[in-house]
Amino acid sequence: MSDTVESADQISGEGSRELKRSLARALRAQKMRALAMIAPLLIFILVTFIAPIADMLFRSVENEIVSDTLPLTVKALDDWDYSSGQAPSEKVFAAFYYDMYVASELKEHTRLGSRLNYETTGISSLFRKSGRRVDRFDTDIYTKQFTALDPAWAAPATWETLAGALEETPDALPETAGALKDYEHMLKADGKTLAKTKPVDMLFTALYRDLAAGAPGPEGTLAPIFAQAKAAVGSFETVSIRDQFSAIDKGWLDPEVWGTIKAYAPKFTPGYFLTAIDYKLTPHGIEKQPEDQQVYLKLFWRTLVMSLAITVSCILLGYPVAYLLANLPMRTSNLLMILVLLPFWTSLLVRTSAWKVLLQNQGVINDILVWAHIIGEDGRLALINNQTGTIIAMTHILLPFMILPLYSVMQTIPPTYVRAAKSLGATDWTAFWRVYFPQSVPGIGAGSILVFILAIGYYITPELVGGTSGIFISNRIAYHISSSLNWGLAAALGSILLAAVMLLYWAYDKIVGIDNVKLG
Repeated sequence: MSDTVESADQISGEGSRELKRSLARALRAQKMRALAMIAPLLIFILVTFIAPIADMLFRSVENEIVSDTLPLTVKALDDWDYSSGQAPSEKVFAAFYYDMYVASELKEHTRLGSRLNYETTGISSLFRKSGRRVDRFDTDIYTKQFTALDPAWAAPATWETLAGALEETPDALPETAGALKDYEHMLKADGKTLAKTKPVDMLFTALYRDLAAGAPGPEGTLAPIFAQAKAAVGSFETVSIRDQFSAIDKGWLDPEVWGTIKAYAPKFTPGYFLTAIDYKLTPHGIEKQPEDQQVYLKLFWRTLVMSLAITVSCILLGYPVAYLLANLPMRTSNLLMILVLLPFWTSLLVRTSAWKVLLQNQGVINDILVWAHIIGEDGRLALINNQTGTIIAMTHILLPFMILPLYSVMQTIPPTYVRAAKSLGATDWTAFWRVYFPQSVPGIGAGSILVFILAIGYYITPELVGGTSGIFISNRIAYHISSSLNWGLAAALGSILLAAVMLLYWAYDKIVGIDNVKLG
């Protein structure tokens, strides 16, 4: 009997486990089907929205252009001390010569100059001048002397063999190894090879400097030709690369230029974020921007204050309209709702341009005030190209985003609550303030979030009606993206703006509670 009971329990336990496994498989299949259904939308959002934003934000710290364009120079600058007050040594200028030769051939020197010009004005012109003349330096003197010593130096095969040898022992000719690596990078970009390309002056310059410094040179098949060259370089005619750059522009002897290159040599930099908060990264360290260049913190503060003012204006104007729409008969309410929605059917540019006509000094509003003798002809109001114009125009544009959430919430408030309060002796004001208003707060919260977030990122309307005192930080972001092409600074400003919005959102959630925000 006991054996029968145990067998029954065992069968029951196995059946239960099998049922659980079947349910788990069914749930997994259901989840996979649901995931497959939303996968196209997720991929679309990831590719077209999340990835571009992430890439743009990454630009706020990315700074690879300096180290990628001037790899030999960056390494050579490690031994240079900016506090000495002197320009770098001949070694640094030689490394810079090799890098600039390649960069000018690849047309990368102008991009690098533009990048560094954001930090120190005038560097861009130095790079442009040098890029045009770096291949005409007097370093051809080394080419002539080596080829006169042995014609084999002019053969591409010699340099191909040398490149192979230096891959294993780069310390045998350190400068030549670096110059060859730079040069092969240039040839690869042009679709050429070292074996079929005539050697250039920069390679002979690096070779001379290595041999003159006592580098041992490679062993093997090239040993005889190197033994001859090492014996002869002591009598070679020389040229100063530092003097060659100085002849192009005396600015290359300014320690500030080289200090800027060294400061921005790392692949990642805080420089953009420092600029975005009115500081800067200099060869001296982190410093505050001059007084006349401190604009971004003021713009951030102005953006927050004006967005808050626009939100409050929308609440004051939108609440009575939403209340009226929610308490009128449905037929009348629907007709008036069309008027609220009408701005959505009109171009934003048209609405903003209309406000320019209305608000200007000789515009419609000032003309009516003068005609009504409210103001004098010489006392016309300044309503355009300032903060007043921005607040008025943006309040009109964003007002529907406040009215619609308020209306949808007010429609759900039973009118019997107010009537019950009045029947218990409450005045109209008390019934509204103690009964009706608290129930409409979720609509105010939803509308405020919509309006504030839209306002803080607006740039078209402030650009057209704001002038110099009514623009937002978003206008500077747009300027750096489309005009100055300083995408790194634009990304840093955008990141700070995003962080500020998220911080305010968090504060709103703590104070009001995001669960209390409703759209109806």
